[in-house]
Amino acid sequence: MRIGIDARELTGRPTGVGRYLAGLLAEWSTSGSARRHDFVLYAARPLPVELDTRTFVPRIVEGAGGTWWEQVTIPPAAHADSLDVWFAPGYTAPLRLTIPTVVTVHDISFVVHPEWFTIREGMRRRWVCRHAAARARAIVAVSEFTKREMVEWLNLPAEKIHVIPSRIVPAGGLSVPTRTPPADFRVLYVGSIFNRRRVVDLIRAFAPIARAHANTSLDIVGDDRTFPAENLPRAIAAEGVGAQVRWHQYVDDARLKDLYAHARAFAFLSEYEGFGLTPLEALAAGVPVLLADTPIARETCGEAALYAPVGDIRAASDGLERLLFDEATRARLLRAAPSALSRFDAAGAAAATLGVIEAAADT
Repeated sequence: MRIGIDARELTGRPTGVGRYLAGLLAEWSTSGSARRHDFVLYAARPLPVELDTRTFVPRIVEGAGGTWWEQVTIPPAAHADSLDVWFAPGYTAPLRLTIPTVVTVHDISFVVHPEWFTIREGMRRRWVCRHAAARARAIVAVSEFTKREMVEWLNLPAEKIHVIPSRIVPAGGLSVPTRTPPADFRVLYVGSIFNRRRVVDLIRAFAPIARAHANTSLDIVGDDRTFPAENLPRAIAAEGVGAQVRWHQYVDDARLKDLYAHARAFAFLSEYEGFGLTPLEALAAGVPVLLADTPIARETCGEAALYAPVGDIRAASDGLERLLFDEATRARLLRAAPSALSRFDAAGAAAATLGVIEAAADT
C-alpha cells in the first residue's frame, strides 16, 4: 500500500503536530507491519528527519506550504504518485483528493473559542477542518475530550472518530528517577504560547515565590502566538522577577531534555487543550506537574498532578510552592506517575493509527 502523508510540519521548527508525526514515523520505521507499506512524505522544503528513503520516500512539492499548497498544489502531485490513502496529521487535508483520507484532529479550539483567533484565521481553520473531517473516511482524535467536542460541535458520527492519544511518552519514559533537593529550584513551562495557556498567570503565580526564595527560577519555552497579543517581557518586568524568569522562544531537543532534567516542578495552566503532551513529558522525566483543573487535564494526568482552578493565581502559587518544597506532595505525585504514563504506549498508538489508515484504504 502507498500511503501519502502531509509532512510539512516536520520542517522548520517542529512543535505540536510536527512532533506528533515524528513520533509516529519513528515507531513505523521499526515496525515490521508498517514496513510492508510505502510512505510518501510531502513537504515544501527538504525534510530534516533521517529515515530509510526506500520505505519513507520524501517528495518535495514546491510552494509556500500553506493552505493553497495543500488544497491546490498537492492533489495533482498525489494523483501522479498513485497513492492508496492520504494521512493528514494536523487538522486538514486536500479536499480535491479522490482517494480515502484519514485526518488527525488535535483540538477544535477555533470552533469552540473563535475569539482566540483573528477573523480571517478562524474562518479559514473552521471551514477547511469542517470539510476535511466531513469528507474523511476516518478521523483520529487525540483524546476522548476532543472526540466529544467534535461530535457536539461538528456534528460528526461518533463511530467515525478513533481516539488515539496525541504522541506518547518516549521509550524508557516510565522510569521515574530519584532526585535529591537541588541548590536551585526551577519551574518549567513548555508549549507554544497562546492566551488560553495563561502564561502571564503563571508569571504572576511564580512572582511571590521568587521574591521569597532567591534560589528559584522559571523557564518558559515556546514562541508567542497569542491573540489578542500579550507582552511577556512586560509581565515579567511588572512583577519585578526579570532576574529569575528566562524566556526561550525555541530550544532544540538536547536543550529541552536538559531543561526537563534540571526542573523541580512543571506548570501548565492552560484552560483548553485537546490533549496536553508536555505535562506527560514532564512526568516521564520525573518532574511533578501543576495543571489548570480542566476535563482534559484530569483525563490525561489523573492523580499524578496538582490542580488549580482556572484563573486562580493564589491557588497556582500555592501549588508551585508545594511542588518545589513539599517532599511528601512530590513523592505522592511521582508515585502516581507510572500508572498515569502506562496508559500511553508509543508502539501501541502508532500501530493503532496505522490500523485506522489501513482500514480506511480497504473500505
